[in-house]
Amino acid sequence: MSGVSGARAIRRQHQDIAERPFQDAVSVTAGGLRARWLIAADGLHSPLRRHLGVHAHHGGLRRFGIRHHWYVRPWTSAVEVTWGPHAEAYVTPVAADQIGVAVLYRPEQSPAAAAQHAYDALLSGFPALRRRLADATAASPVRGAGPMPQRPERRVVGRVLLVGDSAGYEDALTGEGISLALAQAQAAVDALLADAPHRYERQWHRTTRRYRLLTRGLVRATTRPAPRALLVPACRAAPTLFTGVVNQLAR
Repeated sequence: MSGVSGARAIRRQHQDIAERPFQDAVSVTAGGLRARWLIAADGLHSPLRRHLGVHAHHGGLRRFGIRHHWYVRPWTSAVEVTWGPHAEAYVTPVAADQIGVAVLYRPEQSPAAAAQHAYDALLSGFPALRRRLADATAASPVRGAGPMPQRPERRVVGRVLLVGDSAGYEDALTGEGISLALAQAQAAVDALLADAPHRYERQWHRTTRRYRLLTRGLVRATTRPAPRALLVPACRAAPTLFTGVVNQLAR
């Protein structure tokens, strides 16, 4: 066995172990480690969640995200969002010479294609942004994820607690992933310190309620062309209302 193929076999073996935790009355073992509890924060399509037999509903609206990093000097210090007829483009400063550009969309409203071609096609719907990137070079491969709505039936399975995207997700529209994950991690730790993991389930619902209701409502409201076309003009005409919604999401 060559060094490369051997390393791949080892990685696959460790990944297989990590995805199949073993639980008994007092501990859980995964990846060769044994502990009293396991917090699973392994992403949107959590392999651990699937292994534990936790079904996740996807909701009625399937949305996907696709992103690419570019070498270009950022022209803004904030996250810049551009709304198109069917998709949104998000520009995020990453470094002094680099930005990330992500597009959120519904697959039925974009051409079926490989990741790079799909990204190029989606970006063509934002001509001003496309012109800004005309001379930029790629800083990463194109990456995507979806469908974004993930609603697991539960988040506590014996001695395993789901945290972050694996615990449930609505949409990237409001950009709260990291803050929600940190709040959930705190709730999980508090529950485990009290030796009461069942408390985490209740606290998860309290912690994420505002995000879930507001984000689900915004996504549903903007799936129809008329409300979507009116959203940005309405926010411009009622800045106080817009600020209030943003502040609610930021709490």
